Amino acid sequence: MAKYNMAKEKVSMPEQDPNVRNKNFDEVATGYTFQMAQEEASRCIQCKNKPCMDGCPVSVRIPEFIHQIVENNLDKAYDIISSTNNLPAICGRVCPQESQCEGVCTRAKNGEAVGIGRLERFVADYHMNKDYNKPVEVISKNKKVAVIGAGPSGLTCAADLAKLGYQVTIFEAFHTAGGVLMYGIPEFRLPKKLVQKELKNVIGLGVKLQANTVIGRTISLDELFEEGFEAIYVSTGAGLPRFLNIKGENLNGVYSANEFLTRMNLMKAYKYPEYDTPVAVGNKVCVVGGGNVAMDAARSAKRLGCDVTIVYRRSFDEMPARVEESHHAKEEGINFMNLHNPVEILGEDGWVKQVKLEKMELGQPDESGRRKPLATGEYELVDFDSVIIAIGQSPNPLIKQTNQDIDTESWGGIIIDEKTMTTKKSVFAGGDAVSGAATVILAMGAGKEAAKNIDQFLSK
Repeated sequence: MAKYNMAKEKVSMPEQDPNVRNKNFDEVATGYTFQMAQEEASRCIQCKNKPCMDGCPVSVRIPEFIHQIVENNLDKAYDIISSTNNLPAICGRVCPQESQCEGVCTRAKNGEAVGIGRLERFVADYHMNKDYNKPVEVISKNKKVAVIGAGPSGLTCAADLAKLGYQVTIFEAFHTAGGVLMYGIPEFRLPKKLVQKELKNVIGLGVKLQANTVIGRTISLDELFEEGFEAIYVSTGAGLPRFLNIKGENLNGVYSANEFLTRMNLMKAYKYPEYDTPVAVGNKVCVVGGGNVAMDAARSAKRLGCDVTIVYRRSFDEMPARVEESHHAKEEGINFMNLHNPVEILGEDGWVKQVKLEKMELGQPDESGRRKPLATGEYELVDFDSVIIAIGQSPNPLIKQTNQDIDTESWGGIIIDEKTMTTKKSVFAGGDAVSGAATVILAMGAGKEAAKNIDQFLSK
């Protein structure tokens, strides 16, 4: 093998055929073989300034682990990744690498970036199939820290604190840990058995998990302090769905994407009647929105046998979803009605019958940098049985409602200082609870930052 592979394009990722995968919930991408991984890894030219590391929210030593793949030392590659990333198999699948590490890759200046995410996934899967973890030796600090929420941010913070010797307990409202990894991201993008294996690694560090515990209802933050916890990290995510506030949203057959995906993923509605949790979606489904959640909902409904249409008020090119996700949706036969916006949902006998759509046109760019959608006053009625609304989510309001001394933004995000502490002493916060709905890797980065700050705070 030559020292460097100067091919301008990435090694293609094997995938299921679109007309096969749109009828099953098996993972779409099937992963690199070892030969493919070595070929792709040799495209990395090992730049001295390592821009890819600057683009990674959890500071994975990317050139180092890629070099170990070339050298056929996959155990060492995994050790390098996992030294800063506690959930590598997950990140290799769902991180938006194109706008982070790969977005600043030197090779992208003259061709495609190195497939960093694909290589991370390959190494993580190799290690996971071995089912072996080196024991982590820590010196106990004999101090207790509570983490509220077992999503990616909470899991990352808990793992980092456990490695530092803290006694960590995660309090999770659901019966299963994982947060959005379990209830939000579909099986065909992120297999749940894989998530459970990554969770097992975190618990293996000595982290305790207390499920079915709603902080603010089952137990309060003040009661946690009374139980001996010296710091608390709030990572309750963004689970409050936003709606359109239009006539007809209370009809049967209207779902928030949060509810629909939770029923599909966590409650296994797609396996009915094996799991007695069906979802009534009818035959024609309208998904409103253009982000990753909209793509997840649409692609899930398609796999239930529905005729699915994504309605988005801007153009296809301005959709905020990852290019890979919208491309996969198109391949799988999902329809797109761009430059349309729902203004009313019409029903019959209490169920969705039609959606009234207003045609839009694009004006000048707004604060997001995208061209602003403008109403044209032209309308059309389209027959649909169900409507899934995927236009964003806000932070869980329960912490604020039950803790008046924790300040929040007007839209619900918890306010923190430069050390990630809230306005309540010894209570830290991060992830979607602070930023609003964002990516898994950004939530993980917030968890790492909080763990560092909590350690500094408790070490004074």
